Formats: sequence, structure tokens, C-alpha cells
Amino acid sequence: MTKEERRNYFFSDEVSIRERMFVTDIFFTCAILFITCIEIIIVSQSIRDVLIQLGLILVLITVCVLSVKFKKIGAGCFIFCAIMSFGYFPIVFIMSGGLYGDGPLWFIFNTVLISMLLFGKVRTVFYVIETISATACYAISYFKPEMIVQNNNFAAHTFSYVGLFAISIAVGMLLTMEYKLFMLEREKSQKQMKEIENLNASQNQFFSSMSHEIRTPINTIIGLNEMILRENISEEVTEDAVNIRSAGKLLLNLINDILDMSKFQSGKMRLMIAPYSIGNMLSDIVGMLWIRAKEKKLEFHIDVSPDIPAELVGDDVRIKQVLINILNNAIKYTNEGSVSLSVQCEHKDNNNCNMIFTITDTGIGIKSEDIPYLFTAFKRVDEHSTHHIEGTGLGLSIVKQFVDLMGGKVTVNSVYTKGSTFIVEIPQGVNNPAPVGEFNFEAKHALDKVSDYLPKFEAPDARILVVDDNESNLLVVTKLLRDTKVKIDTVTSGAMALNRTLNVRYNVILMDHLMPEMDGVECRRRIKGQTGGRCRDIPIVILTANADEQNRELYAKEGFDGYLVKPVSGNELENVIYRLLPSDIVRITGNANEIAEDTISWMKGSTKRKMVAITTESVADLPKEIAARFDIDVIPHMVKTNEGTFKDGTEIDTIGVLKYMEDSSRHVLPIAASAEDLESFFAKQLATSNNVVHISLSEKIENSGCAIAKEAAKAFDNVFVFDSTHLSSAQGLLAIEACRLADEGKSPEEIIEQLEKVKDKVHTSFIVDSLEFLSRTGQVSRRTAGLIKSLWARPVLVLKKGKMTVGKFYFGTRENAWKKYINSIFSHSSKIDDRILFITYVGLTKKDQDWIRAQIDRKMQFTEIYFRQASPAIAANCGAGTFGILWREKDKKENWA
Repeated sequence: MTKEERRNYFFSDEVSIRERMFVTDIFFTCAILFITCIEIIIVSQSIRDVLIQLGLILVLITVCVLSVKFKKIGAGCFIFCAIMSFGYFPIVFIMSGGLYGDGPLWFIFNTVLISMLLFGKVRTVFYVIETISATACYAISYFKPEMIVQNNNFAAHTFSYVGLFAISIAVGMLLTMEYKLFMLEREKSQKQMKEIENLNASQNQFFSSMSHEIRTPINTIIGLNEMILRENISEEVTEDAVNIRSAGKLLLNLINDILDMSKFQSGKMRLMIAPYSIGNMLSDIVGMLWIRAKEKKLEFHIDVSPDIPAELVGDDVRIKQVLINILNNAIKYTNEGSVSLSVQCEHKDNNNCNMIFTITDTGIGIKSEDIPYLFTAFKRVDEHSTHHIEGTGLGLSIVKQFVDLMGGKVTVNSVYTKGSTFIVEIPQGVNNPAPVGEFNFEAKHALDKVSDYLPKFEAPDARILVVDDNESNLLVVTKLLRDTKVKIDTVTSGAMALNRTLNVRYNVILMDHLMPEMDGVECRRRIKGQTGGRCRDIPIVILTANADEQNRELYAKEGFDGYLVKPVSGNELENVIYRLLPSDIVRITGNANEIAEDTISWMKGSTKRKMVAITTESVADLPKEIAARFDIDVIPHMVKTNEGTFKDGTEIDTIGVLKYMEDSSRHVLPIAASAEDLESFFAKQLATSNNVVHISLSEKIENSGCAIAKEAAKAFDNVFVFDSTHLSSAQGLLAIEACRLADEGKSPEEIIEQLEKVKDKVHTSFIVDSLEFLSRTGQVSRRTAGLIKSLWARPVLVLKKGKMTVGKFYFGTRENAWKKYINSIFSHSSKIDDRILFITYVGLTKKDQDWIRAQIDRKMQFTEIYFRQASPAIAANCGAGTFGILWREKDKKENWA
């Protein structure tokens, strides 16, 4: 084998690392044995010993050749290590001078071989047996020295000296080879990861471009179809037009599914939370799907509980997508009978409720063994019975992922051949608690066929400019706004728009985003900064086919005054134009209350801006009810595992982290959100607030996001990041205090100043079962963790000046240690604020929590005590059996909401 062939073999992707290390180890072992032969010939001239060495070399070469030829590398490693550890080492020790030869050096060499070639329990067994073998050899040397063949002084020194250098060089070269192979594999892995990332980016770009390109012709189809519905046409034409509209919206839903799946795969899916009308959402769903049911001669029932709040807060687009996918499947797999949608509400408090959507069909049902695979992307269950039914296989996978993202759950009950019931529960905020009342589907459906269209307003003195590089889009907008009598100018490029705004004053500008030469974002900037321009203070609305949350955040950050997605309806256009036109040039021709209802959700979401929004991180461990009560938005930390990186609390939960870390070979590393994610988060807050105060995890904690948040805040003039110097619910206590100050009308600077004083009055400590989890995340040494565990000590972790330190140790049983910890906290109960107390825990049972609560109640009474499971990022550092008492000192001047 030439040098080049040897190199190709050792660095070939087709040869496993273990095989390469196996061949390398045998090569160096044979080399040492050959050197030993020469050494024996020179020093002792023992033919017997030379033959033993040569025989062993021949055996090892044979084992190597056969193992490689028959692809039995594992067996070869086992035989090789067994020969060297249990055969050669004892013989060399006894026959070559015992302690005064090279026997002890071979023990070290064999240990290296075992470490490199064997794994798991086999490796442990070999360690034990080799230790026993070495112990026996040393015992023979001590108790029965006459059994050891002694070398003369020259031979003993020669064997030991040559063996020392030969084995040291061999071990060094083996470790070097292993390191090179590791680095090579690491480079290949990084290269493959980069290729996968590039492929995902290309795929996402393709789906995004496809969505944009398809939305443009759909905009024309749906827009011009709406114009047909406005005309005085026959029942037959009306029904055809309604069918076209329904088919267009279903096509749009399919496009959204494909685009959203790519976002989920890349981890970029985000929700768009805003107030919405539950009645309007349900009307849209029913209007889209009753036609499909009618085509299959199915009964379509809808039952809406009248006590549902009229206006909720959530992502109605995603909820609609979830319900459409389930209903569409129900209709698709039902050949006769009915499909039903039931909507109920479980009231939690004045600000929150749990929406329950139940979809029932009398279709073919689902086999019990297929239900676990029901939400798998691109997989269709029971393909023998459903091969004739069209579909992408994406719908229910999208449903599951969206419901999980919204913090809800979806359950399935099905009897094969009898039908299925899907129950979707989604928590929502309440914006208007007034009940929606009776939902009359027939009345809603009748509206679809009304042809005597009446515009909501007229504004003959108003003038708007529409900028879009697609002539069809310009035509659609012009026709949809025709009856409002607004004067409409259209241009097909940003440059043409700038020429118009230099000489003409418009009341509103509708701007496309993606245009050649100059896009809509750049065009808006130039209009706002145009020297001598007449539209520098005019509202500009983005009218785009880019329907994702990232672009929406971009538009909010750039300061657009509205956001319309293609395909756009006449109703949406009229609402936006009415909202932005000066009231003195608008004459209402429709129902004034209807217009107010249509626009109020936008106004509540964007016009009624908060002076200061308070935000924090998931590691603040705030209960959902507290975050909702104080209106605190939370950005998740990330949890990095061997399998990937997941969002804290949404994509991975605490129980999942603890179960995952049961395997000690698995590593979990909590990390902060990226600067890009934080910028998007802050931009979203600024869409509804003038300022943001972000309460961050202590900057001195490992992998804190404080520094990253401060860097992200530099992109804005009105985002303030406060280092809480705390973590977990103590960080949450400071967020609550910030909300109280914001409600008092304090400025961001005043809030920060006050928080600097309050943070010293907040106390953070946790008692943990051991330091094992901190050692696995690299924050304490394994030796320290092992020592503390061996002493049955339960350390108390305390935050001092932002740094986590070990405060005390409690010895004995868990219960005794917990009792001592609780007693130490409440030994100075006179200065503890009795209004609120947080008990943040990891992996405690209900019985444990009740015991802790009973102990605390004996010491002191609180207005509110919250038990909160720690976030996955916190749990990864502490492990199960951890809890902390987080409190603040009294201050009579403070008054919490």
C-alpha cells in the first residue's frame, strides 16, 4: 500500500472511525512488539522470547486482516484488547522482571487501547478485569517474588527505558491520530450542517417567493370576482361567483399550509396576536366550506354558544387555518351524513378564556393504530381506503403545530367506519367580554348572495395614490374603491411615485413592497424625507403579498400606517381608507356602527398605544395569569440539546428536559434568544407601545441574554434593557414592579431608576438535591458535585450581586433539609412583604408542594402564593427536587395592582 493509498484509507468517508483506530492501534502495537524483539536479541538473546513476540505479531495481524475483511470490527477490537490485557500483560510482567521490566508500562498502554476501542459495559468489564489482573501480578511480585523471572541490572534498565519511550511515542501518536480524525469528522459535520442550512434557506425562499407569486393572480381573481358579486346578476351567476370566491380562499389556505410548514421546519414560525371578532372569523370559515359540503350533499351544522365573548385576543388567522384544515378533512372523508362545528367557551377570568372547538363528522373514521401518526407531515393514514382522496398530507400536521404554538391541545376520538370527533382547545385573551349572542348561520350565509352592494362611505374630495408594479393589482384596487368616489392615481414604480408626491398632495398612499429598482420600504423612506415633497406627513399603507410575521414586523418597524395582505377584499380596503382619511372629507353611506366595529380591532391594537410596555424572558418564571394580569409579554429563552435547539416552554417543556437528561450522556445548555429574535420581539412591542422596558436575566449568569438584549436595543431609540441581577420568579417580581410604575405614568428612565432601588430588596435562593445538573452544564466541576453528593449535602444556591453562589449546606434527609431552608428564610419574616410570594420548583409532586405550603403557612400568611414549575432553561441547571422561595422586602409606600 503506497503512502497515498494509506492516507486515502485513513481519511476515507467509507471507512468508520472505529475501524481506522483499530487498524492504527494494531499497527503501533506490532511496531512496539518488533522493537521489543530487537531489544531481546541485543540484551538477553532469548530465542523463546523472540518467538513469543513474533508469534503475537502474526496473531494480531491475522485478527486485523480478518476483522476488516469480514467487517467484524467490534469483534476484532474485543479479541485484540483481550489478548493484550489478559494474555500478554501478565506474561510480560512475570517473564520480564515484574516491577523492574516494562510490564507496568504495558498496563498503561492496554488501558489506552481499551478506552479507544471498546464502549459501554464491555469497556467497564475490561477495566475491572485488567485491574484484577494487575492487582494479581503485583500481589505475586510481593508475596511470591520467586515466581518472577528477574532480569540483570542492565537488562532491567534497558527494557524499562526502551519500553518507556516506545509506548509513550505510540500513545502520543494514537491520541494525535484520534484528534485528527475527530477534527476531520467535525469539519465534515459543520460542512453538512451549513449545506442543510443553505438548503433550508433556499427552500424557505422558494416557498416565500411561490406564495408571493401565487397571491398576485389570486388577488386579481378574488378582487374582480367581488366586483361581479356587487352587480345586479342572476341567482345562477351569483352562486357561481360565490363558488369562485370560496375556491379561491381554499386555495389561499393551501398555499399558507405549504409556506407555514417550511417556517415550522426552520423554526421561524411566529404568531400575530391582535384583537379579533369571533363572529366574523366563524362567518368566514362557514362561508368558505358550506359550498364543499353542499357539493357532496352533506349537512353542515354550526352551533355557537351565545356566551362567547364578542371580541377575543389571539391569532385569528392561525385559528381559522386550524379549523379550516380540520373541517376540510371532515368534509373530504365523509361521503354521507353530516359535518358539525360546535364552539364553546370556558371562562377563566375577565381577561382570559379557553375556546373549545369541536368538529364532528360521520365519515370513514380512523383506525386506532393510525391515530398516533395522524399529525405526521406528508403521511396519510389508512392509504388503502383513502388513496382516491386528494390532499397534500400537510393539513393535520399544521393543525397540531399551530395548536401547540398557541398553548392549546387537540384530541381525537374516532370509531373506524363510524366517524371522528376533533376537539381543539386554545387559550385566548378577552378584549370585549360582551356575549356574541345567537349566531345565525342562515343570515350570515344569505349575505353572500346579496347583490345590492352599498359602499361604507363616499369621499369625492379625497385623493389616494396606489403604487404597484403589477397592472392587475392596480386594476383590482381601482375597481374595489370605485363606488367610494375617491380619486385614485396609479403608478407602477417607486420612481414614478416620487415624481407624483413631489407635486401632488394625497390623503393616503397604498404601497406594494416588492418592486424592481426601488421597493416599497425604500420608497416610503424617500417620500418621508423628500425635499419639497407634498406627502411627507401622509399615511402610507403597505399592500403586499408577503403575509408572514417577519415582514409584518419589518413594516411595523419601518413605520407604515397600515398593513393589507393580498388578496385584499373591498371591505378591508374601505376600512383602512376610512380610518386614515380626514373626517371632514368623508360622508358615511353605510352603517356607522358597522364601520366602527370593523375598524375598532385595528384601533385597539395599534392606535391606542401604551406609553411603556414591560417585557421579560421565559426564565422569569411568571405564571400565565400574572403575565396576563399585568400585560407582560415574554420572549422565550432557547434550550440547546444533542438533537437541536428548542424554544423554552413552547417547543420543549420542563418535564421533557428532565426526562431527556436522565441519560447522563445527553447535554442540555440553556441559551438566550438571538439578537435577531430580540429585535423582532422589540419591533412587535413598538407596534403598540411608545417605549419598551425589558427586564433581563442577571448579566452575570451563564448564557444570560442581557448583553444580547442591550445590543438588540441599540437598533431602537426607545427600548430600555434593565439588568435585574436576578433570575426566575425574582426577575418576575421586578417585572411586576415595573408594570406598577408604568401604570402610574412613570417614564422609562424613572422606571429604571426606581428598579435600581427595588432590586436590592428582592431575594433569590434555591435548595437543590445536588450540583449534578450544574456540573453537566459546565458551571461547577464534576469533582465538586460528586464530593457534595457523597456527603449527603443539599446546597442552597443564592444570588448575590447578580452572581450565583453556594450559600449554605443542609445535611440529612430531603425533608429535614427543606425544613431548615424554610426556617432560615422566615427567621426574619418581619421584613418579608406578605402580598405575594413565589415558590418556583422543578419536578416536585403535588404532595411535595402541599407539604411546602403547609410549612410556609405555619410561618406566615400571604395574600397570594404562587407555585410555579421552573422554565426548562432553569430546570436544566437545577434538576428535579429543586425549589426556591423568592420574595421581596416590605415597603409600605408600594401598592400592587
